[in-house]
Parts: sequence; structure tokens; C-alpha cells
Amino acid sequence: MARHKTRQNAGRNLRLADQIQKDLAVIIQREIDVSRVGLITLSGVDLSPDYAHAKVYFTVLGGEPAEAAATLNEKAGWFHSLLFKLLHIHTVPTLRFIHDEGIERGLHLARLIDDANRTDKADALPPPDDPDDLK
Repeated sequence: MARHKTRQNAGRNLRLADQIQKDLAVIIQREIDVSRVGLITLSGVDLSPDYAHAKVYFTVLGGEPAEAAATLNEKAGWFHSLLFKLLHIHTVPTLRFIHDEGIERGLHLARLIDDANRTDKADALPPPDDPDDLK
């Protein structure tokens, strides 16, 4: 019986995390000045099983990730109060913003793979004929 309840809670946890991500994206767009920290995109929310804590992962374009994280964490209490008004649940989680380096790491690996493929193709081509060798 406990297993079945855990599965139900896991589904609710995911739905609530998705809703928090959507609502926070709208709040951040409205409350944070893009020219100050850059364009912030939320990439995911990990919610604790008791709904008390949420890790909010973000990426930033046109700004420093450390500065964006500091600004977001500074305003986390304000975001919490706005979420409380939007979400109709008993416990609204405490928010902690973390820069998501996965996308940057993926882009870096893609560049490395492209570079390796280019050098492999260059090595596979026969060297151009030297006109001096034809004499």
C-alpha cells in the first residue's frame, strides 16, 4: 500500500514542480530587469518529497551566472510570496536558485565533436598533388 502512495506522490511532485517552473518563469520575466542580469531561462525544478524545498535550475544569456544567481536568491523570498498567491497549496516551497551548467557543457562537447570530425575528414583526404613531383 505504501508503494502505491509513493507513486501517486511522485506524479503530484512532478506536476507541482512543472507548475512552479511555469509560474516562476512569468514572475521572473516581470520582476527582474534583463539589462541588469541578462535573460534568465528556467531549465527545471527539483522539489523535495515534502514540498518544503525547491531547487530551481536556470541558465542565463547575456549576463554572468554568478550575478544572476545572487540576484535570484536575494529575491527568493519575494518570489515565494508571489507563488503563495498563485498556487493554492498548503506548503509553498522555499526556493533556491542554481545555475544549470548542463546546457553549456553539452554545447562545449558538441563543439569538440565537430572539431574532431573536421580533423578526421581533413586527415582522410589525400594531400594535394605537388606540381614538382610530376616532373
